[in-house]
Amino acid sequence: MKRIGILTGGGDAPGLNAVIRAAVKTAINEYGCEVLGIRNGYDGFLEEDGIIPLGREEVRGILPRGGTILGAANRGNPYARKVIRDGVEVTIDVSDEIVKGIEKQKMDALLVLGGDGTLHIAHELAKKGVPIIGVPKTIDNDIGGTEITFGFDTALNIATEALDRLHTTAESHHRAMVIELMGRDAGFITLNAGVSGGADVILIPEIPFKFENIMKTIHERAEKGRKFSILAVSEGAKPQGGGQVYSRKGDEVYVPRLGGIGQVVAEYIEAQGYESRVTVLGHLQRGGTPTAFDRWLATRYGAAAVRLAARNGFDRMVALQCGEITDLPLKEATAVPKRVNVNGDSVITARNIGISFGDE
Repeated sequence: MKRIGILTGGGDAPGLNAVIRAAVKTAINEYGCEVLGIRNGYDGFLEEDGIIPLGREEVRGILPRGGTILGAANRGNPYARKVIRDGVEVTIDVSDEIVKGIEKQKMDALLVLGGDGTLHIAHELAKKGVPIIGVPKTIDNDIGGTEITFGFDTALNIATEALDRLHTTAESHHRAMVIELMGRDAGFITLNAGVSGGADVILIPEIPFKFENIMKTIHERAEKGRKFSILAVSEGAKPQGGGQVYSRKGDEVYVPRLGGIGQVVAEYIEAQGYESRVTVLGHLQRGGTPTAFDRWLATRYGAAAVRLAARNGFDRMVALQCGEITDLPLKEATAVPKRVNVNGDSVITARNIGISFGDE
Protein backbone atom coordinates (compact mmCIF):
# COMPACT_ATOMS: atom_id res chain seq x y z
CA MET A 1 0.00 0.00 0.00
CA LYS A 2 1.76 3.13 -1.25
CA ARG A 3 -0.95 5.75 -1.63
CA ILE A 4 -4.44 6.24 -0.24
CA GLY A 5 -7.05 8.95 -0.61
CA ILE A 6 -9.57 10.39 1.85
CA LEU A 7 -12.77 12.27 1.13
CA THR A 8 -15.61 13.59 3.27
CA GLY A 9 -19.01 13.47 1.61
CA GLY A 10 -22.48 14.63 2.54
CA GLY A 11 -23.13 17.11 5.32
CA ASP A 12 -20.44 17.95 7.84
CA ALA A 13 -20.36 16.33 11.28
CA PRO A 14 -18.20 16.80 14.37
CA GLY A 15 -15.34 14.30 14.30
CA LEU A 16 -14.50 14.35 10.58
CA ASN A 17 -11.15 15.99 11.21
CA ALA A 18 -10.38 13.44 13.92
CA VAL A 19 -10.87 10.62 11.39
CA ILE A 20 -8.66 12.37 8.82
CA ARG A 21 -5.94 12.93 11.43
CA ALA A 22 -5.98 9.32 12.65
CA ALA A 23 -5.98 7.91 9.11
CA VAL A 24 -3.05 10.10 8.02
CA LYS A 25 -0.97 9.31 11.09
CA THR A 26 -1.68 5.58 10.88
CA ALA A 27 -0.91 5.45 7.16
CA ILE A 28 2.41 7.26 7.63
CA ASN A 29 3.51 5.68 10.94
CA GLU A 30 2.52 2.08 10.27
CA TYR A 31 2.74 1.71 6.50
CA GLY A 32 4.95 4.52 5.21
CA CYS A 33 2.04 5.39 2.96
CA GLU A 34 1.37 8.64 1.09
CA VAL A 35 -2.04 10.21 1.74
CA LEU A 36 -4.06 12.48 -0.55
CA GLY A 37 -7.05 14.53 0.51
CA ILE A 38 -9.93 14.96 -1.94
CA ARG A 39 -11.73 18.26 -1.54
CA ASN A 40 -15.50 18.68 -1.55
CA GLY A 41 -16.46 15.03 -1.65
CA TYR A 42 -16.40 13.18 -4.96
CA ASP A 43 -16.35 16.55 -6.75
CA GLY A 44 -12.66 16.87 -5.92
CA PHE A 45 -11.78 14.39 -8.67
CA LEU A 46 -13.36 16.74 -11.19
CA GLU A 47 -11.79 19.97 -9.94
CA GLU A 48 -8.42 21.38 -10.97
CA ASP A 49 -7.18 21.86 -7.39
CA GLY A 50 -9.38 19.17 -5.88
CA ILE A 51 -6.62 16.91 -4.57
CA ILE A 52 -4.04 17.92 -1.96
CA PRO A 53 -1.29 16.07 -0.06
CA LEU A 54 -1.94 15.26 3.60
CA GLY A 55 0.99 14.80 5.93
CA ARG A 56 1.67 15.25 9.61
CA GLU A 57 1.81 19.03 9.30
CA GLU A 58 -1.51 19.24 7.45
CA VAL A 59 -3.34 17.39 10.23
CA ARG A 60 -1.58 19.03 13.14
CA GLY A 61 -4.03 20.67 15.55
CA ILE A 62 -7.23 19.55 13.81
CA LEU A 63 -8.39 16.99 16.41
CA PRO A 64 -10.68 19.42 18.32
CA ARG A 65 -11.92 21.26 15.23
CA GLY A 66 -15.44 20.79 13.94
CA GLY A 67 -16.29 20.59 10.25
CA THR A 68 -13.80 19.13 7.80
CA ILE A 69 -10.56 20.55 6.42
CA LEU A 70 -11.38 18.86 3.11
CA GLY A 71 -14.81 20.41 2.64
CA ALA A 72 -18.03 18.52 2.05
CA ALA A 73 -20.63 18.41 -0.70
CA ASN A 74 -24.01 16.90 0.10
CA ARG A 75 -25.03 17.38 -3.55
CA GLY A 76 -21.95 15.67 -4.95
CA ASN A 77 -23.54 12.58 -6.44
CA PRO A 78 -21.41 11.53 -9.43
CA TYR A 79 -24.32 9.49 -10.77
CA ALA A 80 -26.51 12.60 -10.89
CA ARG A 81 -24.48 15.75 -11.42
CA LYS A 82 -26.15 18.94 -12.58
CA VAL A 83 -24.38 20.85 -15.37
CA ILE A 84 -25.32 23.54 -17.87
CA ARG A 85 -25.25 22.51 -21.53
CA ASP A 86 -26.35 24.87 -24.27
CA GLY A 87 -27.89 27.08 -21.62
CA VAL A 88 -29.99 24.26 -20.21
CA GLU A 89 -29.51 22.55 -16.85
CA VAL A 90 -29.18 18.79 -17.30
CA THR A 91 -28.30 15.86 -15.04
CA ILE A 92 -25.46 13.60 -16.14
CA ASP A 93 -23.56 10.54 -14.88
CA VAL A 94 -19.87 11.31 -14.28
CA SER A 95 -19.07 8.18 -12.27
CA ASP A 96 -16.70 6.88 -14.95
CA GLU A 97 -14.75 10.15 -14.73
CA ILE A 98 -14.45 9.65 -10.98
CA VAL A 99 -13.10 6.15 -11.53
CA LYS A 100 -10.56 7.46 -14.05
CA GLY A 101 -9.53 10.17 -11.59
CA ILE A 102 -8.87 7.59 -8.90
CA GLU A 103 -6.89 5.44 -11.31
CA LYS A 104 -4.90 8.47 -12.48
CA GLN A 105 -3.84 9.16 -8.90
CA LYS A 106 -2.78 5.51 -8.52
CA MET A 107 -4.63 5.14 -5.25
CA ASP A 108 -4.40 1.77 -3.55
CA ALA A 109 -7.42 2.66 -1.42
CA LEU A 110 -10.00 5.43 -1.02
CA LEU A 111 -11.43 6.13 2.43
CA VAL A 112 -14.94 7.56 2.14
CA LEU A 113 -16.31 9.31 5.23
CA GLY A 114 -20.05 9.78 4.88
CA GLY A 115 -23.63 8.99 5.68
CA ASP A 116 -26.04 6.67 3.92
CA GLY A 117 -26.09 8.61 0.64
CA THR A 118 -22.32 8.92 0.37
CA LEU A 119 -21.81 5.27 1.34
CA HIS A 120 -24.43 4.07 -1.18
CA ILE A 121 -22.42 5.86 -3.87
CA ALA A 122 -19.23 4.30 -2.46
CA HIS A 123 -20.70 0.84 -2.86
CA GLU A 124 -21.70 1.56 -6.47
CA LEU A 125 -18.18 2.79 -7.23
CA ALA A 126 -16.76 -0.34 -5.58
CA LYS A 127 -18.73 -2.37 -8.13
CA LYS A 128 -16.67 -0.58 -10.78
CA GLY A 129 -13.48 -1.75 -9.16
CA VAL A 130 -12.68 1.22 -6.93
CA PRO A 131 -10.86 0.05 -3.75
CA ILE A 132 -13.17 1.74 -1.26
CA ILE A 133 -13.39 1.67 2.54
CA GLY A 134 -16.42 3.29 4.21
CA VAL A 135 -16.45 5.20 7.52
CA PRO A 136 -19.92 5.86 9.03
CA LYS A 137 -20.53 9.57 9.64
CA THR A 138 -23.80 11.29 10.50
CA ILE A 139 -25.30 13.17 13.41
CA ASP A 140 -28.55 11.28 12.68
CA ASN A 141 -27.08 7.91 13.79
CA ASP A 142 -29.18 6.18 11.13
CA ILE A 143 -26.61 3.91 9.44
CA GLY A 144 -27.15 0.20 9.87
CA GLY A 145 -24.44 -2.21 10.95
CA THR A 146 -22.93 0.08 13.57
CA GLU A 147 -24.07 0.89 17.08
CA ILE A 148 -23.20 4.55 16.68
CA THR A 149 -21.86 6.97 14.10
CA PHE A 150 -19.41 9.70 14.98
CA GLY A 151 -21.00 13.15 15.16
CA PHE A 152 -24.11 11.88 16.94
CA ASP A 153 -22.82 12.36 20.47
CA THR A 154 -21.87 15.99 19.85
CA ALA A 155 -25.25 16.79 18.29
CA LEU A 156 -26.98 15.08 21.20
CA ASN A 157 -25.06 17.11 23.77
CA ILE A 158 -25.84 20.38 21.99
CA ALA A 159 -29.55 19.50 21.78
CA THR A 160 -29.66 18.55 25.45
CA GLU A 161 -28.02 21.81 26.50
CA ALA A 162 -30.56 23.72 24.41
CA LEU A 163 -33.40 21.93 26.20
CA ASP A 164 -31.85 22.80 29.56
CA ARG A 165 -31.75 26.46 28.57
CA LEU A 166 -35.32 26.45 27.29
CA HIS A 167 -36.58 25.15 30.64
CA THR A 168 -35.79 28.36 32.48
CA THR A 169 -37.42 30.71 29.99
CA ALA A 170 -40.43 28.41 29.57
CA GLU A 171 -41.04 28.31 33.32
CA SER A 172 -40.57 32.07 33.68
CA HIS A 173 -43.15 32.94 31.02
CA HIS A 174 -45.52 29.98 31.46
CA ARG A 175 -45.12 28.91 27.86
CA ALA A 176 -45.11 25.75 25.82
CA MET A 177 -41.65 25.73 24.28
CA VAL A 178 -41.19 23.69 21.10
CA ILE A 179 -37.68 22.82 19.94
CA GLU A 180 -37.25 21.30 16.46
CA LEU A 181 -34.24 19.02 16.14
CA MET A 182 -32.45 17.35 13.23
CA GLY A 183 -32.42 13.64 12.43
CA ARG A 184 -34.31 13.30 9.14
CA ASP A 185 -36.31 10.04 9.30
CA ALA A 186 -34.64 8.81 12.50
CA GLY A 187 -35.59 10.10 15.93
CA PHE A 188 -32.41 9.27 17.83
CA ILE A 189 -31.31 12.86 18.57
CA THR A 190 -34.79 13.94 19.64
CA LEU A 191 -35.49 10.85 21.74
CA ASN A 192 -32.15 10.85 23.55
CA ALA A 193 -32.04 14.62 24.04
CA GLY A 194 -35.68 14.72 25.05
CA VAL A 195 -35.14 12.17 27.81
CA SER A 196 -31.83 13.72 28.88
CA GLY A 197 -33.22 17.26 28.80
CA GLY A 198 -36.46 16.54 30.64
CA ALA A 199 -38.93 17.10 27.80
CA ASP A 200 -42.62 16.55 28.52
CA VAL A 201 -43.49 15.58 24.94
CA ILE A 202 -41.23 13.90 22.38
CA LEU A 203 -42.32 13.64 18.76
CA ILE A 204 -40.26 11.36 16.48
CA PRO A 205 -40.77 10.05 12.92
CA GLU A 206 -41.19 6.46 14.08
CA ILE A 207 -44.27 7.27 16.20
CA PRO A 208 -46.95 9.33 14.40
CA PHE A 209 -48.76 11.63 16.83
CA LYS A 210 -52.17 13.20 17.38
CA PHE A 211 -52.42 16.90 18.10
CA GLU A 212 -55.14 16.32 20.69
CA ASN A 213 -52.84 13.98 22.61
CA ILE A 214 -50.20 16.68 22.77
CA MET A 215 -52.78 19.04 24.22
CA LYS A 216 -53.87 16.38 26.70
CA THR A 217 -50.40 16.39 28.20
CA ILE A 218 -50.23 20.20 28.30
CA HIS A 219 -53.70 20.39 29.92
CA GLU A 220 -52.79 17.81 32.55
CA ARG A 221 -49.64 19.69 33.45
CA ALA A 222 -51.53 22.98 33.72
CA GLU A 223 -54.14 21.40 36.01
CA LYS A 224 -51.33 20.29 38.32
CA GLY A 225 -49.95 23.81 38.46
CA ARG A 226 -47.17 23.24 35.95
CA LYS A 227 -47.84 26.15 33.67
CA PHE A 228 -45.11 25.37 31.12
CA SER A 229 -44.27 22.44 28.88
CA ILE A 230 -41.23 21.42 26.85
CA LEU A 231 -41.73 19.66 23.51
CA ALA A 232 -38.80 18.05 21.65
CA VAL A 233 -39.85 17.61 18.03
CA SER A 234 -37.89 15.80 15.35
CA GLU A 235 -37.84 17.52 11.95
CA GLY A 236 -39.23 14.28 10.47
CA ALA A 237 -42.13 13.87 12.91
CA LYS A 238 -45.59 13.62 11.40
CA PRO A 239 -49.19 13.44 12.63
CA GLN A 240 -51.20 10.27 12.29
CA GLY A 241 -52.74 10.20 8.83
CA GLY A 242 -50.56 13.10 7.71
CA GLY A 243 -47.20 13.61 6.08
CA GLN A 244 -43.88 15.16 6.94
CA VAL A 245 -43.34 18.90 6.53
CA TYR A 246 -40.72 20.06 4.03
CA SER A 247 -39.07 23.43 3.60
CA ARG A 248 -37.81 22.39 0.16
CA LYS A 249 -38.84 19.69 -2.25
CA GLY A 250 -36.27 17.36 -3.75
CA ASP A 251 -35.39 16.08 -7.19
CA GLU A 252 -32.90 13.65 -8.72
CA VAL A 253 -30.02 15.67 -7.25
CA TYR A 254 -31.32 17.60 -4.25
CA VAL A 255 -32.56 15.71 -1.22
CA PRO A 256 -35.90 17.01 0.12
CA ARG A 257 -35.25 19.32 3.07
CA LEU A 258 -37.33 18.63 6.14
CA GLY A 259 -38.36 21.53 8.35
CA GLY A 260 -41.38 23.32 9.71
CA ILE A 261 -43.17 20.73 11.83
CA GLY A 262 -42.13 22.57 14.99
CA GLN A 263 -43.95 25.69 13.81
CA VAL A 264 -47.03 23.64 12.91
CA VAL A 265 -47.14 22.15 16.41
CA ALA A 266 -46.55 25.53 18.08
CA GLU A 267 -49.34 27.17 16.07
CA TYR A 268 -51.76 24.40 17.04
CA ILE A 269 -50.92 24.88 20.72
CA GLU A 270 -51.44 28.65 20.38
CA ALA A 271 -54.84 28.04 18.80
CA GLN A 272 -55.83 26.08 21.91
CA GLY A 273 -55.14 29.06 24.15
CA TYR A 274 -51.59 28.34 25.33
CA GLU A 275 -48.78 30.74 24.56
CA SER A 276 -46.10 28.93 22.59
CA ARG A 277 -42.71 29.60 21.06
CA VAL A 278 -40.64 27.51 18.67
CA THR A 279 -36.85 27.17 18.42
CA VAL A 280 -35.26 25.49 15.40
CA LEU A 281 -31.80 24.42 16.51
CA GLY A 282 -30.71 23.61 12.96
CA HIS A 283 -27.03 23.56 12.06
CA LEU A 284 -25.92 24.45 15.56
CA GLN A 285 -26.17 20.70 16.11
CA ARG A 286 -23.46 20.11 13.49
CA GLY A 287 -21.04 22.85 14.43
CA GLY A 288 -18.34 23.44 16.99
CA THR A 289 -15.95 21.28 18.93
CA PRO A 290 -16.66 17.53 18.91
CA THR A 291 -17.15 15.82 22.25
CA ALA A 292 -14.46 13.60 23.73
CA PHE A 293 -16.53 10.55 22.76
CA ASP A 294 -16.79 11.61 19.12
CA ARG A 295 -13.05 12.34 18.97
CA TRP A 296 -12.31 8.94 20.52
CA LEU A 297 -14.67 7.05 18.20
CA ALA A 298 -13.58 8.96 15.10
CA THR A 299 -9.93 8.30 15.86
CA ARG A 300 -10.60 4.57 16.23
CA TYR A 301 -12.54 4.55 12.96
CA GLY A 302 -9.77 6.37 11.08
CA ALA A 303 -7.02 4.04 12.22
CA ALA A 304 -9.19 0.94 11.64
CA ALA A 305 -10.06 2.08 8.10
CA VAL A 306 -6.38 2.24 7.16
CA ARG A 307 -5.72 -1.19 8.69
CA LEU A 308 -8.67 -2.56 6.72
CA ALA A 309 -7.30 -1.03 3.51
CA ALA A 310 -3.93 -2.66 4.17
CA ARG A 311 -5.74 -6.02 4.31
CA ASN A 312 -7.50 -5.28 1.01
CA GLY A 313 -10.85 -5.29 2.78
CA PHE A 314 -12.53 -3.20 0.12
CA ASP A 315 -16.23 -2.47 -0.36
CA ARG A 316 -16.56 -2.69 3.42
CA MET A 317 -17.34 -0.26 6.26
CA VAL A 318 -15.73 0.00 9.68
CA ALA A 319 -18.27 -0.16 12.51
CA LEU A 320 -18.67 -0.22 16.28
CA GLN A 321 -20.28 -3.42 17.56
CA CYS A 322 -20.34 -4.53 21.20
CA GLY A 323 -17.82 -1.83 22.00
CA GLU A 324 -15.24 -3.08 19.50
CA ILE A 325 -14.31 -1.79 16.05
CA THR A 326 -15.12 -4.31 13.34
CA ASP A 327 -16.16 -4.16 9.69
CA LEU A 328 -18.92 -5.39 7.39
CA PRO A 329 -19.84 -5.20 3.68
CA LEU A 330 -21.02 -1.77 2.51
CA LYS A 331 -24.00 -3.42 0.86
CA GLU A 332 -25.10 -4.84 4.19
CA ALA A 333 -24.43 -1.61 6.08
CA THR A 334 -26.53 0.49 3.71
CA ALA A 335 -29.30 -2.04 3.01
CA VAL A 336 -31.65 -1.00 5.83
CA PRO A 337 -31.46 2.43 7.51
CA LYS A 338 -31.42 2.30 11.31
CA ARG A 339 -34.48 3.63 13.10
CA VAL A 340 -35.63 4.01 16.69
CA ASN A 341 -37.09 0.75 18.02
CA VAL A 342 -40.52 1.87 19.17
CA ASN A 343 -40.75 -1.18 21.45
CA GLY A 344 -37.20 -0.83 22.75
CA ASP A 345 -35.87 0.11 26.14
CA SER A 346 -35.37 3.80 25.32
CA VAL A 347 -38.99 4.42 24.34
CA ILE A 348 -40.32 2.27 27.18
CA THR A 349 -38.17 4.18 29.67
CA ALA A 350 -39.45 7.51 28.36
CA ARG A 351 -43.04 6.34 28.75
CA ASN A 352 -42.29 4.98 32.24
CA ILE A 353 -41.21 8.42 33.46
CA GLY A 354 -44.28 10.12 32.03
CA ILE A 355 -43.10 11.47 28.68
CA SER A 356 -45.76 11.58 25.97
CA PHE A 357 -45.09 10.62 22.37
CA GLY A 358 -48.43 12.08 21.29
CA ASP A 359 -49.78 8.69 20.23
CA GLU A 360 -51.89 7.90 23.28
